[in-house]
Amino acid sequence: MPNSAILLIMTLLFLALGYLGVPVAFSLMAGVIVGTMLTPISLQSIVGQAFNGVDSEALMAIPFFLLVGELMTSANVIIRIAELSQALVGHMRGGLAQVTTVFSMFFSGMSGSSSADVAVLSRTMARPMAKEGYLPAFVAALIAAASTIANLVPPSIMAVVYGAVGNVSIAGLFLAGILPGVMVGVGLMLFCYFFGPVGFRRPRSSFRNLVGAARAAALPALIPVILLGGIMTGWFTPTEAGVVAVAYILIVVIPALNPRHLSLVWRDFVQAGLIYSLPLITIAAASAFGWLLAYLRGPIVVSAWIGDVSGGDPRAVMFLLVAVFTIVGDFIEPIPAIIIFMPVVNQLADQASINNVHMGIVLIITLAFGLITPPYGLSLLMASKFVGVRFSAALRASLPFFATIAFAIFFPNAVLWLPKTLFPESVGCFKAPDGASYICP
Repeated sequence: MPNSAILLIMTLLFLALGYLGVPVAFSLMAGVIVGTMLTPISLQSIVGQAFNGVDSEALMAIPFFLLVGELMTSANVIIRIAELSQALVGHMRGGLAQVTTVFSMFFSGMSGSSSADVAVLSRTMARPMAKEGYLPAFVAALIAAASTIANLVPPSIMAVVYGAVGNVSIAGLFLAGILPGVMVGVGLMLFCYFFGPVGFRRPRSSFRNLVGAARAAALPALIPVILLGGIMTGWFTPTEAGVVAVAYILIVVIPALNPRHLSLVWRDFVQAGLIYSLPLITIAAASAFGWLLAYLRGPIVVSAWIGDVSGGDPRAVMFLLVAVFTIVGDFIEPIPAIIIFMPVVNQLADQASINNVHMGIVLIITLAFGLITPPYGLSLLMASKFVGVRFSAALRASLPFFATIAFAIFFPNAVLWLPKTLFPESVGCFKAPDGASYICP
């Protein structure tokens, strides 16, 4: 049977099972098993490829980042970040909407997961916003859109997976994601200020209250500094950064702010392990699926098509990849999408001489955009269920937010500014002969 026919059968089976509600990991493995039966490849080889997909030290950073978010939430320490956000922007037009966005920007630097952001924002902000008269559809849409920031700023789990699978500098991806993440947050704040509900206008916090809120939130607010600062200085890898952050929370933050929670810490470890099992099995299945696609020469066909259409122009290549990943992100979870299409991305980046970090952050933004677009729209679906509003109503209310996130996609040239300034080696720069400056390709 021709390779193209096997590829078509695998893809159609995966999509059909996905639409029937079969979990993504099992849908992918079903496609892999059927495709394997039509090739000379043994099932033992597929099992080996699935194992190889998760046998990566860089991926070990994910459970520790998840544990950071779980510890902060269950110990109720994160409420101090919410109170600091309230002191900073609660007096502005659209008060609690502004607080929700700023709160998400803070918490994103601790969790690295949109799902964790949606859960925390829904538990802490949805009820107060409802009491002040915010429409449930608007609340769900705002929470879903704000949660996408977690995929951009460090410690983004999506960036860890992209770097581990694509052999791209994770530190470079972390730095490159900061500016787009801030752009999304500021854009949401501007939208809420000019076009969102007025909300309840609180008096501006006094300087004394602001200092008090900052002091109360100082210990948990140091977590992003520890994560990013340690990685940038070379003191530890992303995985070690996660370990250090967990140790800091267990030794310093919880004993100082909520010591009674120490007896319940074991639950947080169990919960983080359960949450980690979901992306882990999906990574294994997607790795096997992607390996079989490569065996069937699928990446060569796709990259050749994109190369022919774009004429090798870097901007055209990136535009076509954004278009492809926008569609893919509407149907597939970001992590398996990254793993499956990474061979195509790497080949096109090499052909068009596109910086791998630049390409990575643009595609991560695009996949984050897919988390609030139908039919998949996981973040929006979760937010609508937490808030108690129909998905269709939340989708209509979130339409204006799409433009904010799309703005970050179509203006990507600034994403390399921070990594070039703070960590030039992460984006392929090398020292000039005089040793006083860097030369960047």
